[in-house]
This record gives sequence, structure tokens and C-alpha cells, in this order.
Amino acid sequence: MGHFRDKVAIVTGGASGIGRALCEELSRKGATVLVADINAERAKQVASAITAAGGRARAAYVDVSQSEVVQNLVDETATAHGRLDFMFNNAGIGILGDARDMRLEHWRQIVDVNLWGVIYGTMSAYQVMVRQGFGHIVNTASGGGLIPLPMASAYAATKFGVVGLSTSLRIEAAGLGVRVSVVCPGGIQTDIIETTRLININREKAIRKLPGMRLMDAAKCARIVLRGVARNKAIIPVTSFARLAWWLYRFQPALLTPVVSKMAQEFRVLREEP
Repeated sequence: MGHFRDKVAIVTGGASGIGRALCEELSRKGATVLVADINAERAKQVASAITAAGGRARAAYVDVSQSEVVQNLVDETATAHGRLDFMFNNAGIGILGDARDMRLEHWRQIVDVNLWGVIYGTMSAYQVMVRQGFGHIVNTASGGGLIPLPMASAYAATKFGVVGLSTSLRIEAAGLGVRVSVVCPGGIQTDIIETTRLININREKAIRKLPGMRLMDAAKCARIVLRGVARNKAIIPVTSFARLAWWLYRFQPALLTPVVSKMAQEFRVLREEP
């Protein structure tokens, strides 16, 4: 518990899913949490619930696709508390579909949030942490940032980018007292399943496939993430499937090919002609 006690943490996308679970778990471990989300009302509800339970939390609006908004959030938090210990760049969106159906507007939307949003949060927090000589940046990528993810080329591109950013900056930042980790969840029970935008894919048929998938509870995911952060792990794969798939892709990629090829076939039958 001591690793997070009396520390200051910002969590983007903190009003739901993994972000909310991180806020709640950080609070239980004694941290002061800034619940930052584009849904300001839900962020307030989460912060209020945390404070009602005896924790320390405050809500803030943030649109991670806007660099000035992210910069202000980081600067104001660091100024108010005199420090910033943890920056969890967790906000993200999902857009899935066959690559031939993806338009540039879809690519821009997902890149603006999933990649630029993480870049803005990372760079804003990094400047503060370098000046103070300590801090830990934790970026949420995906299992799809470690292995190929058919029918999700745009999503995977952003998540591979987050992994590359995080692992590269980690080496550079180490000599300046700043830690960097990247989280790669697999299937987690969050509302992203309902909010993911499906391009020419039958949503009802796609959701019917989900009961066969084993999804981890977001609270358990948060505990695994924070355990990895406390140990300063470079890459934190969360689910057993994510760890196994990552291992296979690194050491025996040929063994993974049939699995992802089957995934592509299963989702392609859900495709509706535009």
C-alpha cells in the first residue's frame, strides 16, 4: 500500500471501465486521485463516490484530443498539489471494421484519441516529472498493441504506437528519475463493448459472440495493473490470453497466425456490404 499512499495521480478516462477501477483502487491505496474524463458528470459521480467512501478524489473535464486541455489539467494538478506522482493515460475509444470499409475520418478520430491523446498526456506529465525528478507515466495500450488484430487495423496501429512510445521513452526517462510503463489488457468487462463503433459490422451478431469470451472484471484488472506499476514493469499484460499471445508472437509467431486468421474469418462473416 505504501507505494501509492499520499501520492497524486491523474487518470484519464477515469469515469468508467478500467479508468474508474484504477481511480477506486488508487484511492483505497491512499492516493489522491484526479478523475479526468470527457464525461464531466460521470467523473463527478465517481469522485463523489470515492470521497463518500473516505478517499480523496476530484473530478475534472478533459478531452484528450485537445493538447491545451491536457496541458492545463496536468499543470493545474501539479500546481495545486505541489507534485504529480502518477499520470495514467487511460482514455481510449474503439473503432472496428474491415480495412476496406474504414474511411480517413475513422482513422483520424481514433488516432486523435488513442495515440495523440496519450502523446499529449505523456509529454505534459513528462515535463513536470523531469523538473521534479520523479514520477511514473502509465499508458494504456491493449493486447492489440502486442499482436496483430485483424478487423481492427486502425485500433491496433494506435495501440502499437502507444507501446512503442512507452517502451522507448522508458529507457530515455530512466536517467532522469521518471518511470514509464505500458498496460496491455486483453478482454476486460467494460462499456467499451457497447461504445465501440462498428463499421459495416452487424452489432447484434457481434455481441452474441461475446458470451463465449472470458472477460476479466475491471476491478481485478486495476489490481493487476497497480501491482505491475509498483514493481516498475515495462510492459504489463493483464489477462492470461494477452500474456500467452504476446509470448507466442515474440518467440513462435507462426503458432499465433492460425488463431488471428480464424478471428479474421469469424468477424468477416459479420460484415455487411456498405
